[in-house]
Amino acid sequence: MNSQTRIITIANQKGGVGKTTTAINLATALAAIGETVLIVDLDPQGNASTGLGIDRKNRTISSYDVLMQAASVEEAAVPTAVPNLSLIPSTLDLLGVEMEISNASDRATRLRKAFRGGMKASPFTYILIDCPPSLNLLTMNAMAAADSVLVPLQCEFFALEGLSQLLETVNQVRTVLNPNLTIQGIVLTMFDGRNNLATQVVDDVRSFMGDKVYRTVIPRNVRVSEAPSYGIPAILYDLKCAGSQAYLQLASEVIQRERHLRAA
Repeated sequence: MNSQTRIITIANQKGGVGKTTTAINLATALAAIGETVLIVDLDPQGNASTGLGIDRKNRTISSYDVLMQAASVEEAAVPTAVPNLSLIPSTLDLLGVEMEISNASDRATRLRKAFRGGMKASPFTYILIDCPPSLNLLTMNAMAAADSVLVPLQCEFFALEGLSQLLETVNQVRTVLNPNLTIQGIVLTMFDGRNNLATQVVDDVRSFMGDKVYRTVIPRNVRVSEAPSYGIPAILYDLKCAGSQAYLQLASEVIQRERHLRAA
């Protein structure tokens, strides 16, 4: 694989925190500024695939095939309507992966092998992996394959509790599978400025995690919620809405962090 390719896993064991929305719109924003991006949909629900307009009947080769070593990354990647953005779609077959490979010695490193062994010269500058809402074998594969983890965190009461559990998992993966894994950053999502609790959560997370938390906060936004039903990212659906503008700012922050990492 191209040494310039950066692999970022987007993970949180809680559902409904904006993982897929973040994956789709961050990828689109990165593609819009000239990066070549691949999203790997590792969630059996396949929301990233649907949100990028890849119909279920067109998902002939999927992330399941990549994990089962039946297809390479190049064979599974399909172009999307967004220039510079490709996708490895998900199918419900992923639900059975855990049972099918649970006894294999490489069960947690299948995706890493696919990236390293199957891609001679990666055409992608960024690979974003959209994980299921649980800390299962699929998420472990994503973390074992990644350079860093990006954590979407909903501005709600139990946010910090879920975050500490996720950070513990990242530490375990770093110890056992991937010593180079880092936290790329924590992005606060679904922020409602009228809600005092949301503001308190933002303050708490920032005091707990410091500069790991992105400056950009993603607001609750109707246009962002509507976009997936049209099979396009919010940035294409309504560029001027507050949610789309926030994701463009987030992409800029992600790239700045990556530049600092490379310089270091």
